[in-house]
Amino acid sequence: MRAMKPWAALFDWDGVIVDSSRPHEKSWERLAAEEHRALPPDHFKRSFGMKNEQIIPELLGWTRDPQEVRRLSLRKEALYREIIREEGIAPLPGVRPWLEALRAAAVPCAIASSTHRENIVCTLGVIGFEKYFTVIVSSEDVRHGKPDPEVFLLAAQKMNIPPPRCVVFEDAHVGIEAARRAGMKVVGVATTHPSDTLVGADRIVHRLDELTVAELARWFDGAE
Repeated sequence: MRAMKPWAALFDWDGVIVDSSRPHEKSWERLAAEEHRALPPDHFKRSFGMKNEQIIPELLGWTRDPQEVRRLSLRKEALYREIIREEGIAPLPGVRPWLEALRAAAVPCAIASSTHRENIVCTLGVIGFEKYFTVIVSSEDVRHGKPDPEVFLLAAQKMNIPPPRCVVFEDAHVGIEAARRAGMKVVGVATTHPSDTLVGADRIVHRLDELTVAELARWFDGAE
């Protein structure tokens, strides 16, 4: 019986591994208090999908000076990490057993996300997940955001696994589209968005531990 070639698991971060929405909202509140500035109603919901460099001048209207925007953006992310260290954060239900199952099967895992690297590394340390991931690709590593496939292709390259032998775990349609464009399999995780919005996923789950390693391994029988 021939040995099966390796395959890899690539994880989006927020909404797949953790839900960091509340700490991020708190970090904006702390920043506003520090800077003696006001936050518009519903600013956080309206900021979904936007970078700090857009949020500060366009949504909050605080400043358009590039240096000041950068200072505020960096401070906001530092406050996020302070909150995580102070209050902790938990992985989403089912994540730890799924990562343990992949580790036991020697399936290499990567994080491929538009999140800041320092935030990912800090949170991995807080929840004790460093051992599960051999590669991290973050916002600092890519020029193009999803649905461009760059983040996933770079992760596969760093793992030395061909894209057709990778499966991506994503909670948003834009990420599913990016994975598809990378030529990868996709599991949609219905944590942030309803199942019917995760169009294009090969499988949809509410918790990652609904899956088995054997089920996903069958996807790669014969894949090059």
